[in-house]
Amino acid sequence: MSSSRLVALLAVVGAAVAAVLGLLTFGSQASARPDGVPLAIAAADPLRPVAEKIAAHGGGAVSWRVDTPDRARAALADKEVYGVLELGAAGPTIVLSGAVNPQGTQIAQQVLTGAAAALGGQVRTEMTAPASTAGRTAPLAASALLWIAGLVAGAGLVVLGAKLGLKATPAHRIGLIAGVSVTGVAVVAGFFALWDSGLPLNFDVLGYLLLTAVAFAALQGALLRYLGIRAMALLGPLYLIAPAVAGQVPEMLDPAYRALLWSWTPFRFAAEGLRSLLQGTPDAPDVTLGLIVLGSIAVAGLVAVALPNQRKAVQPAK
Repeated sequence: MSSSRLVALLAVVGAAVAAVLGLLTFGSQASARPDGVPLAIAAADPLRPVAEKIAAHGGGAVSWRVDTPDRARAALADKEVYGVLELGAAGPTIVLSGAVNPQGTQIAQQVLTGAAAALGGQVRTEMTAPASTAGRTAPLAASALLWIAGLVAGAGLVVLGAKLGLKATPAHRIGLIAGVSVTGVAVVAGFFALWDSGLPLNFDVLGYLLLTAVAFAALQGALLRYLGIRAMALLGPLYLIAPAVAGQVPEMLDPAYRALLWSWTPFRFAAEGLRSLLQGTPDAPDVTLGLIVLGSIAVAGLVAVALPNQRKAVQPAK
């Protein structure tokens, strides 16, 4: 291949990579719009007709749920809705939760404030499980940092092992997963303490972080083992794509992004489960779902990494 053809080919490849990453990262943000955002209106029987009237508005952007105050608050705790508008004799009250994705809380506050203003009277706002700035940032940040730690360690084993002529055994790979998982969690825990000393670092939080780290490192280790350094073409862009999507609520994503990216990215399971634990809501369904998904990834990855190396058949002497 001539130099001019190589230059032209690399220019096209570079533009193609930029187009794909732009479509998958910035595209998900540029096309974001509300579509069926789940909100609740809570009212006792005398005010039920008022609640039904409010719920009749909003179009496809909002999915209203009319319920009793107790059931509406339970739905908020389970993250089935992003906010509740309670109607009472003393005036409307907006109920939000710090355990909900910050983007969902922001959208809920805007919509519910507008609905409450139309009713007149003084509007109160109540925040359950309040989250600090660090508490809102920490879940996704932790997931990204643990992914990077495992990625650097796994790729380093492949590159340096080949350069030094070392053959990594299953024991080496499992040892690396264990080592980078423990040290990665230590780094994240240190950042939590630095950012906000009020963030809990109890058994539940540290255990969930460790499970996330093992799942990520095992997945990366399995792909790197069987694909070699070529796996970086998948694992590297995934770091750029997944957090951009996982940081948003699905109701703000275009349906294509919601189905093709948000539905399966491991970052969302890690971040949302950790968010619930940090905000003191360990019984939230996303904690259980995260344990199941991350546990399955960890087991599958460790099994793939632990399989013995295949020995090359010895050619018989001629």
